[in-house]
Amino acid sequence: MGRKIAGIDEAGRGPVIGPMVITAIVVDEENLPGLEELGVKDSKKLTPKRREKLFNEILSLADDYVVLVLSPEEISSREGTLNEFEVENFAKALNSLKVKPDVIYADAADVDEERFGRELKERLSFEAEIIAKHRADALFPVVSAASIVAKVTRDREIEKLKAEYGEIGSGYPSDPRTRAFLENYYREHGAFPPIVRRGWKTLKKIEERLRAEMETKKSKKGQLSLEDFLRR
Repeated sequence: MGRKIAGIDEAGRGPVIGPMVITAIVVDEENLPGLEELGVKDSKKLTPKRREKLFNEILSLADDYVVLVLSPEEISSREGTLNEFEVENFAKALNSLKVKPDVIYADAADVDEERFGRELKERLSFEAEIIAKHRADALFPVVSAASIVAKVTRDREIEKLKAEYGEIGSGYPSDPRTRAFLENYYREHGAFPPIVRRGWKTLKKIEERLRAEMETKKSKKGQLSLEDFLRR
């Protein structure tokens, strides 16, 4: 058996709705060609159907894996930046592995790849070489594999939310279905649902615009009633 190689990545860092999922996968060095043969690549470049098919195939090649599902509440109430939150939870996932890797390939969230790698290494409870790169999910098959498992897990979580709330879209701020859901929910309830990440700019913009609309409507109603009164 060869060295143990780990890949770690996240899915759902940017959405306003739903969890962020972090996945760490450990594969024996001898099984790396097997991952490549599966055709793993950046999860965003694969169809949902293809990701689902690869999910079990990837896990069958893994010596060990950990999936962390971080709720909107955990993300909203974090201390520090999203980068700090991510590196803390990358370390948490890696430290939870029963099979400790010799080498870790990580998708670097920080603009400074080396700093991200250093901060991750400082938080590990075991010794390992860390290679942190931007777009690691496109460069290293083991990170692609982690990316796919994370993405499939998040997609499944979003499907559960859709079953409860109806059409919420992808959860990303750029998705018109997501924005429409948030606006309609706020209009109906006067607040956002508990599945959102508080503090996201998207929410602030929607809330400010809808409150301004409500104030305008109230003002118009007041003017109409005054005009009606004066006509009497």
